[in-house]
Amino acid sequence: QLQLVESGGGLVQPGESLRLSCAASGLTYAAVVIGWFRQAPGKEREGVSCITDSGDTTYADSVKGRFTIFRDNAKNTVYLQIDSLKAEDTGVYYCAARRSLILRNGLLRCAKDDFDSWGQGTQVTVSS
Repeated sequence: QLQLVESGGGLVQPGESLRLSCAASGLTYAAVVIGWFRQAPGKEREGVSCITDSGDTTYADSVKGRFTIFRDNAKNTVYLQIDSLKAEDTGVYYCAARRSLILRNGLLRCAKDDFDSWGQGTQVTVSS
């Protein structure tokens, strides 16, 4: 089966940067789309960014311009570069995989209910 492992989280100050990693193993052909999601305490999990196997990307409005998603297919790893961190970015960050594309009005859809395979998450805490 496909396995996903997140890493790279930690405690940082506002304005700092982090790079999160999502390493896929096993049935990597099932990871046509990789998504990054986050969940703050007491809140619903929300999508932040998704990327396809061909490199197409989408971002939530709240993170656009600060977050960058990219992948290294040779390493079966997807990264989330987070710049200019804010306190509201605090939460557990998860990566997830989907084996097919779902398009909405010609654009890549990045909704948590579309994903079946999930990692265990990595904690990001932004505090001064």
